[in-house]
Amino acid sequence: MTLRILMFGRSGQVATEVQRLASDNLEIKALSRDQMNLSKRGQCATAIDEAAVDVVINAAAFTAVDAAETNEEVAIAVNAHAPGEMAQACALRDIPFVHISSDYVFDGSKDKPWSEDDFTAPLNTYGRSKLLGEQAVRDAGGRHVILRTSWIYSAHGENFVKTMLKMLKSDRPVAVISDQYGGPTSASDVASALVSIAKAFNLKNGVTGTFHYCGAPAISWHGFAEEVFNQAKWLSGQKVQAISSSDRPTLARRPHNSVLDCTKTEEAYDIVQPDWRKSLSAVLDELKRQEIS
Repeated sequence: MTLRILMFGRSGQVATEVQRLASDNLEIKALSRDQMNLSKRGQCATAIDEAAVDVVINAAAFTAVDAAETNEEVAIAVNAHAPGEMAQACALRDIPFVHISSDYVFDGSKDKPWSEDDFTAPLNTYGRSKLLGEQAVRDAGGRHVILRTSWIYSAHGENFVKTMLKMLKSDRPVAVISDQYGGPTSASDVASALVSIAKAFNLKNGVTGTFHYCGAPAISWHGFAEEVFNQAKWLSGQKVQAISSSDRPTLARRPHNSVLDCTKTEEAYDIVQPDWRKSLSAVLDELKRQEIS
């Protein structure tokens, strides 16, 4: 029996990886920005109305954290209003809805990993827009999963790993923040988790709620960069300087602790928290192949 998924998002990191999982038993219809303007009310509901699918996944978002500070209206439209509309359309048709959210719904003040029930207090516009999106999805009242994740990277798109590789090639001194901690997560691992959740709903085993999913072990941006440099052996062996957040101020404030507790996800869906170092190796291998070809 074929599982039919309608996915909002086509060229983003996670959306790209979800499409790679398509098979004879997994049909994925991905909607691009050209096909779907998430800032316009009504388009999302119409797309769901016209699609004969088993599950809807929202992998589209306004993810430019600093840019959100000066584009609040657009960020809220894309990250809050659009997923709310998707969730409502799905609820009316009893279609399970799977939505990606963010670690940035937390303020980073806790000294332990964040659980799903911890208080939310975003520090920036992006985080607020994602939290509003979560609330809209819950308010729709349908079957759903909100999957909070963090520090996504892949072999495509713009992300921390690719930025570090560019800096490594430049031979310029590299300084990376060492007082912000999180769980780097490969887009491929997120895609696999999303499809596993979709399959569970299709088998009537889906559990509605909010869940966490990110890579382990917890690491700082500086530590993450060091591992990228360590594994990218085909490039020069540069060192990474550790700096504090105050040394590199940004338009949007970032939480100091974005580490997520993923216990609930494993218990409900048997999805094990991935080792980001192994996933990083696979991403770097792909990037190396791209460079050689």
